[in-house]
Amino acid sequence: MPQGSFGNIEAWQDFGGTHEDVTWAATSVDLGGEWAMVSVNEGTLNDVTDEEGGVLQFLTDTADNDNVVLFAGPFKPSNGPVSFEARFKIADSITLGAVYAGFMETLAKATPVFPITVSGTTLTYTGTGGMIGLVWDPDRTTNAWLAAAGDGGAASNTTNYPTDGTLATDAMVLDEYDIVRVNLYPGGIAEVWHDDELVASGQTGLTDTDLFYAVLACENRSAAAEEFEVDYVYAKGVRDWTVS
Repeated sequence: MPQGSFGNIEAWQDFGGTHEDVTWAATSVDLGGEWAMVSVNEGTLNDVTDEEGGVLQFLTDTADNDNVVLFAGPFKPSNGPVSFEARFKIADSITLGAVYAGFMETLAKATPVFPITVSGTTLTYTGTGGMIGLVWDPDRTTNAWLAAAGDGGAASNTTNYPTDGTLATDAMVLDEYDIVRVNLYPGGIAEVWHDDELVASGQTGLTDTDLFYAVLACENRSAAAEEFEVDYVYAKGVRDWTVS
């Protein structure tokens, strides 16, 4: 029987209310709602006032591979299902910015590393820990959303999550919102959704007792800033009530 009243751990930020335009430092910034952000080099937060519901723009710094990473957690899948969902868009150039949405085990908060990159048709699993999510990288030969799971610098289950990713039906569209949902269950089974499409599902090979951050990241693919606009971010996990 639970020892307390709050079995679920939830992180929810809808970016309503006041978020003043401000330059962030290249250190963690508290976004409220159990969400924070880190980055490679500084950028600016800009309140989007011409859209309903509360939208915050994360304008990255201007060097190639500068990024911004929103995160919550960490969460432990062995305690119960962990879920991530976000609604976001790139408002200036989808051919010059990469996006990752999902979970990752290793998050270097001083210099966050984009967990999966694409060149041609080859995925490089740059994260050192486990990861499961959806990635957009314009350095792919044909631009596409890809579902992928990896661990220790390589694909973690090539049957359900191939080395070069699983292709989603719809690509990113400039200044149009994408919704990504990722569910990771005890035992390492996961689902990756893009809008209303189930892109990939099944065993990931990830260790469910590891701790995972929910992550939404955008990274430059040129020496130019990216206008990354986020409507909402949400993540949920389960608390461990085990008496030790």
